[in-house]
Amino acid sequence: MPFAPSLLSSSSSVSQFLPRFPNATRFNVTPRSRAATVVAASVTDLAGVDSTTIAVLGGGSVAALAAMVSLTDPERRRKLQAEEVGGGDKEVVREYFNSTGFERWRKIYGETDEVNRVQKDIRLGHAKTVENTMLMLTEDRSLAGVTVCDAGCGTGLLSIPLAKEGAIVSASDISAAMVAEAEMKAKAQLPSENLPKFEVNDLESLTGKYDTVVCLDVLIHYPQNKADGMIAHLASLAEKRVILSFAPKTFYYDILKRIGELFPGPSKATRAYLHSEADVERALGKVGWKISKRGLTTTQFYFSRLIEAVPM
Repeated sequence: MPFAPSLLSSSSSVSQFLPRFPNATRFNVTPRSRAATVVAASVTDLAGVDSTTIAVLGGGSVAALAAMVSLTDPERRRKLQAEEVGGGDKEVVREYFNSTGFERWRKIYGETDEVNRVQKDIRLGHAKTVENTMLMLTEDRSLAGVTVCDAGCGTGLLSIPLAKEGAIVSASDISAAMVAEAEMKAKAQLPSENLPKFEVNDLESLTGKYDTVVCLDVLIHYPQNKADGMIAHLASLAEKRVILSFAPKTFYYDILKRIGELFPGPSKATRAYLHSEADVERALGKVGWKISKRGLTTTQFYFSRLIEAVPM
């Protein structure tokens, strides 16, 4: 779904990953919610929701479940999760995407039919984010010979199209399993001279200078104080532009995320953090960058703010 000019100047979006509710009831949605579907489910249905899941509920259901937030302690669960792997957010993310998270997201990002309806919709949403990113990158000029850092490359869904357009791609991910999958896919689709340079690395350890730095759907795994440093570091690697996608923090979606945290499930998923657009813009501004384009990627269950920033 390419961006229309009006969407490039819009100002709100959300990146959400919603669970499958087997006994869900559907209701009409107000335009303000920005979600295409509102789902109400029993507590039994919600038992499988993990901490990266945002349960979208309507009307009285939101109020009823919001009252339950005080009965649990998601932050305590987060600390215990970090202690299990001997570190903080970064170690949790690395462990998750090298184990159960890798298998889950390889299916979502792949072409297999072994995914449920919601996961297929998430696949479509992320694919649209990649498509819209490619449009941002190619609408003004060719990518031939342009150096691009794909930070948090996952299974290579952006790195491979970039290389096909002639970009010189450096792709990295905190997960060795993800990098191996991305490299295998790239070798199957690209000539050897066009292969991206893949490495296992976290965002804060990346080095080098690039025309463009891209980081899609990664900041959701880190709190704002960590995200500020990551954004600043990514900007220090870029010479002309930075492209980011993230899950915006609003009152409504913050409540929904808290509801989702009530039901951590068995999958040991990573923590989910929303970021206000103002905070992201402030972090960029502190290091001399400004937002030049804003876009909205939306499907039934996936909403993502996409921004391009350039030096002031």
